[in-house]
Order: sequence, then C-alpha cells, then structure tokens
Amino acid sequence: MSEPLVCPGCGAGGGSEERFCAHCGSPFVLAPGLAGWPQPRDDDAAVRARKIHPPYAEGEPVRVATAQNQPEAELVQGLLLEAGIPSLARRSGGFDVPDFLAAGPRDVLVPRGGEAAARELLGTRPAAAAVPERTPAPGWVRTLALVLAVLVVALVVAGLVSAIVG
Repeated sequence: MSEPLVCPGCGAGGGSEERFCAHCGSPFVLAPGLAGWPQPRDDDAAVRARKIHPPYAEGEPVRVATAQNQPEAELVQGLLLEAGIPSLARRSGGFDVPDFLAAGPRDVLVPRGGEAAARELLGTRPAAAAVPERTPAPGWVRTLALVLAVLVVALVVAGLVSAIVG
C-alpha cells in the first residue's frame, strides 16, 4: 500500500504496515484528497436530499394523493420534491400484479410534517374522518324486530307442517 495513512482522531501519520495509531489507538485511514478518500456526492440521491426542507421530513408517512399508475406517481413526487417535500410512492393495497410492475394505482405518502404543504400544493383534502360509532336502536324498535322474526319463523314452520301433513 503506497498511499499515506493518517489518524482521524489525532492527525498523526502512519506507515503502510501499521493499522492503528500509537497515540490514540484509532484505525488509520487514507489521507484526505487522495484516491479512495470519500469525495462529496453529486449523484441523483444527493441532489434530491439537498432540495428537501428538514421540517417537511418529520413524522410518520401519511397518504396525500393517489395516482393511477407509476409514471403519474413519479410526476406527483417530482412536484412535491420541487417544493422541498420528500415523498414515497407505494402500490395501493390489493393491486399487486407482478407481471405489470408499472400498472395499478399508487399511494403517494409524505411525512406528517409536510402533509399540509403537500395538500395545499396538490389541492387534495384530508381523508374523511372516521364514521361515527352507531348508537343502539331504541327498545321499541328492537322489540318489533324480535316479534317480526318470531312471526316469520312461525309462518315457515306452519307451512312446513301443512306440507308434510297435507
């Protein structure tokens, strides 16, 4: 190994045959600026990450839109990213067809912190509130239902008896 090594903890140099710093015990790494040293990333993921506003990236994922297929979902994700809102597209439940990977509806999810901004940008409304719990029917309605059920059963039994006897 011909590249010079340096200790990331104290900055001391080391030879190519040494693995750990004699001063602090940290493992040696390649010196900065040489081949093999991590360079700043300019790939697609890094560019997208720089566009995201940190407050919009907090919280659990929430569905803000539904797309008819993968290209439409990617278009919506692009719109959200330009506004600084991170997003995720996943297949809607019950539409997993492996032969048609790009087909089928997609849910577009954003973190809870970016939900309001995403809904404003896309013009969508929050999901309908949960259906209120049903209140039990009044006593007279339940009694009437019971009487009608007994009457129907009695008529069926009477019809069977008359068919067997007659």
